[in-house]
Amino acid sequence: MPGRVCCCCAALRPRYKRLVDNIFPEDPKDGLVKADMEKLTFYAVSAPEKLDRIGAYLAERLSRDVVRHRYGYVLIAMEALDQLLMACHSQSIKPFVESFLHMVAKLLESGEPKLQVLGTNSFVKFANIEEDTPSYHRRYDFFVSRFSAMCHSCDHDPEIQTEIRIAGIRGIQGVVRKTVNDELRATIWEPQHMDKIVPSLLFNMHKIEDIDRIGPPSSPTGGEKEENPALLAENCFRELLGRATYGNMNNAVRPVFAHLDHHRLWDPNEFAVSCFKIIMYSIQAQYSHHVIQEILGHLDVRKRDSPRVRAGIIQVLLEAVAIAAKGSIGPTVLEVFNTLLKHLRISVDFELGDRRSSAGSATFSTSSKESDERIVQNAIIQTIGFFGSNLPDYQRSEIMMFIMGKVPVLGMTSQSLDTSHLGDLGTRRIQIMLLRSLLMVTSGYKATTITNALPPPFLDPLLSPSLMEDSELRQLVLEILHNLIDRHDNRAKLRGIRIIPDVSDLKIKRDKISRQDVSFMKKHGQQLYRHIYLGCKEEDNVQKNFELLFTSLALTTIELANEEVVIDLIRLAIALQDIAIINEDNLPMFNRCGVMALVAAYLNFLSQMIAVPAFCQHVSKVIETRSLEASYFLPETIFKDKCNLPKSLEKHEKDLFFLTNKIAESLGGSGYSVERLSVPYVPQVTDEDRLSRRKSIVDTVSIQVDILPGNNTEDKIDNTEEITFEALKKAIDNNGLEEQEKEKRRLVIEKFQKAPFEEIAAQCETKANLLHDRLAQILELTIRPPPSPSGTMTITAGHAHYQSVPVYEMKFPDLF
Repeated sequence: MPGRVCCCCAALRPRYKRLVDNIFPEDPKDGLVKADMEKLTFYAVSAPEKLDRIGAYLAERLSRDVVRHRYGYVLIAMEALDQLLMACHSQSIKPFVESFLHMVAKLLESGEPKLQVLGTNSFVKFANIEEDTPSYHRRYDFFVSRFSAMCHSCDHDPEIQTEIRIAGIRGIQGVVRKTVNDELRATIWEPQHMDKIVPSLLFNMHKIEDIDRIGPPSSPTGGEKEENPALLAENCFRELLGRATYGNMNNAVRPVFAHLDHHRLWDPNEFAVSCFKIIMYSIQAQYSHHVIQEILGHLDVRKRDSPRVRAGIIQVLLEAVAIAAKGSIGPTVLEVFNTLLKHLRISVDFELGDRRSSAGSATFSTSSKESDERIVQNAIIQTIGFFGSNLPDYQRSEIMMFIMGKVPVLGMTSQSLDTSHLGDLGTRRIQIMLLRSLLMVTSGYKATTITNALPPPFLDPLLSPSLMEDSELRQLVLEILHNLIDRHDNRAKLRGIRIIPDVSDLKIKRDKISRQDVSFMKKHGQQLYRHIYLGCKEEDNVQKNFELLFTSLALTTIELANEEVVIDLIRLAIALQDIAIINEDNLPMFNRCGVMALVAAYLNFLSQMIAVPAFCQHVSKVIETRSLEASYFLPETIFKDKCNLPKSLEKHEKDLFFLTNKIAESLGGSGYSVERLSVPYVPQVTDEDRLSRRKSIVDTVSIQVDILPGNNTEDKIDNTEEITFEALKKAIDNNGLEEQEKEKRRLVIEKFQKAPFEEIAAQCETKANLLHDRLAQILELTIRPPPSPSGTMTITAGHAHYQSVPVYEMKFPDLF
């Protein structure tokens, strides 16, 4: 009787339960009963309204089997769920999915690795199904947390550990694919989810052996992709970033910084560089500036960290910028440079602060800190240069102006970096760093006209450091000028100062001088000549300075020289020769011989460039005479390590010097206008001399009212004749004095007729400044109250006392 009752009860059970029970065999080893499974599938498709009940019943059985550790039946239940899920695509599938996800959660919560892998595989299959309509109420918070935890599995068995980690990564990949495509259900991009997903992927990526593998996503084989957690995590990370949009890009990137900070992966920074290369290659190009902004922001946050950490972040920025510069930079161009320049100042401040604070401590620790800060500074300069060199020309010119505006110039107020608290040493360090950055930005810059490359707002502050008493600063300025002037890549052919036997062998490239370049030289040529002239008079010049000055003259000849400029350059060369001969600035003998060698190398180059035979013959003859009698006037000799220098230059013959009259004769026969060659070159006088802490050219000009023509080399050489009785008698003769006055007036009139207006104005300004200074000295002496014989009153202990000064002890002004 009881058996009949059971049979009756079984017959009264719902059909879906009987179909579900039939798919389970008596022995779980036999697997799923396929015939009954087909019946269940047909029933579910025919009656989709029963799907939710089928799912709930299967979930009930699976939960019971999991508790009872009947894992065979668990496998059968999950296989049946997968088949039903793949077969049914109706509106009623949503309640069934809820039961399915509940069963997957049960498996993931179990402590059995096999069940966790089984649940993950089922979830991945579900994630690949495209639903007709999204389910906005469904959330995957539990799955994100659980899969992230599986990615950090630390099982004692390495094989099980790898298996669980792979399952966790594949689960995260499934969550991303299931949720990221739906714009209305963007919960996966919330920070609480990204803070779990991204570190889990990075944790597994850090285990990769081939850490240098970068670039666009690779295409690994299926077996390799499934067996390597690091490779699978990287592909999942690339897929996640590739789906990121404008609004959620920052949420995906910020956890990367947190992971790198927590695990101290900025020093060394190989993994950090690899991560950001993956990020930059994976995201859409128009979002690159978001990543750069995040790196800059993190650099500001970590500005107090050790130098190596900051250097690691800057290196990451360099790699990101290198990739972003090929596409969209966005509005962050000036922000990048402004932030980097700010950190450059901070680094110099730290370096000088460590030097001051550790003055009495161990030398090793001090030098170690300074070298670390130098690493930061070099990384900043490299980043600035690389970023700037990859920008379009119109943006690069703006960046050049921006950096130049940040260079602190002594005595001038501008938008430069605040270096008031750094002192002279810190200001010099900032100047060198900024000029090195500018040198890298200008590398490879090809402007159509020289006016675009050297606009007046940029040229004036650029040439200011060339007057400072620092040879390294002057070298950097000249190298920057070379980058901007050289538009045909001729600088490498002119490297090193030397006597070039045949300039045609260099195969120099040049174009016809444009009208814009001619106009530029008329306006700013005297400014360039002046800085070359004054640069040759610096006492701390070394061989590199002379080499760069020679290259400057040669490049000016190639790129900007017409007939008028050639005459000016010859006048400049003769003036440089006069510097060495007269030596009004008391230059060392090495500098004087170096200037003579510079003039010889340049005139040799210029004579072959303009190809005037008589001029070439004169230059070659002087060089040949020097090689026999005074080889220290040639660059090949003077710049050797051991060179015997002469004691003086006053006793040398005229054959060793380049003479103005012979150059004028040689060029006059070829159609050159040589009238201006007889006018000595005089540099312009500006306020830069005082601002740059160098001796002003005003101090070197004689206090003479008349304009003297006595800068001719021939005349100076003749003035060294031996003084005899006849010479003195001739000097006293009145007729001789009258002739000298007439000749002097004639030369003055000729100079005002033929000399350029700029030179006349410069010399008049020199006289005016000189007279103004003398007048100021006289007024200062006259307005100062002289000591009175009646004495001065002093008050001591409340009583007034008079101290008289004797008349013979008074100091009267020189005016009296």
